[in-house]
Amino acid sequence: QVQLVESGGGLVQPGGSLRLSCAASGNIFNIYGMGWYRQAPGKQRELVADITTGGRTKYAESVKGRFTISRDNAKNTVSLQMNSLKPEDTAVYYCNAEEGVDYDMAIDYWGQGTQVTVSS
Repeated sequence: QVQLVESGGGLVQPGGSLRLSCAASGNIFNIYGMGWYRQAPGKQRELVADITTGGRTKYAESVKGRFTISRDNAKNTVSLQMNSLKPEDTAVYYCNAEEGVDYDMAIDYWGQGTQVTVSS
């Protein structure tokens, strides 16, 4: 029972910046990780960045140095600051949260997705 609501997608020119935000609500007590995935037309969904409650981060190699993920535990919000955007960043971006169910099981929750288009 976790709901994720995304915002911040849109159209931006190459080299521009965009900030995505995701707010989690519901039973968030067992959430241990949150992140962003994206899926471009004709491609597989891929991890963009994720972050644990303790602030440990992971980034896709293609976005390192350009994107920054952050998390506000008090507000149950995760954000993705995207700078120096490239046309290949165009995709639907999905917020993700992982709930720990047991020591060896977890449940993934997903936002509805927000379109990011990088084009002149």
